[in-house]
Amino acid sequence: MDDDVMAALLGVMETVWRMGQDRPGKPCSLARLARQAATPMSVLRRQLLALVDAGWVALQLDEGGVTGTVALTAAGAALCSELSAASQQPRE
Repeated sequence: MDDDVMAALLGVMETVWRMGQDRPGKPCSLARLARQAATPMSVLRRQLLALVDAGWVALQLDEGGVTGTVALTAAGAALCSELSAASQQPRE
């Protein structure tokens, strides 16, 4: 997978993770995620499908498939937690 694509996918995951930290127990709507990630909905939906396929994100679409919610899976949350901890480690 291209480094730019992977960075974009990890950016979406980080946004979902941060939103979950800011609003625990509240669902993350696709519209809110698109605004927070500054990503057009069409691009976001493709990114989310790739993350669903990887097992890092759970996507639930409402009837009609236009609106819905997104959350990290346990594997996605663990990955984000690891990446966050690694980024806070002092570099030698």
